[in-house]
Amino acid sequence: MPGDIVDVLQFAIDGVSTSQNTIANNLANAETPGFTASETTFQSSLDQALSASGPATAKVTTTPSTAAPASNGNNVSTSDELLAAEKATLQFQTVSESLNAQFRLIAGASGGSYS
Repeated sequence: MPGDIVDVLQFAIDGVSTSQNTIANNLANAETPGFTASETTFQSSLDQALSASGPATAKVTTTPSTAAPASNGNNVSTSDELLAAEKATLQFQTVSESLNAQFRLIAGASGGSYS
């Protein structure tokens, strides 16, 4: 059972990391004419996998943004990307703290320290 929780948290860390990389790429190209931003999703796939009655897998998906482009053909919204970056940072902190807590529980249960 603890392995399952660790697997879910590891997937979430991977998903958030991919989101952060996508956001960084979008921000780096905010002034590039014709650049199409990307979006990364994994939460709904993870929810479905966790809700499944049998074995299931979740996927991290990165797709082109459908946001309308500006006059230069670029569709990056800097304010939206900065907000998404803050959200991803908070998600990463939360999931990594949960993962560390699981490792402390495993260590304590196997005779080590819980701290």
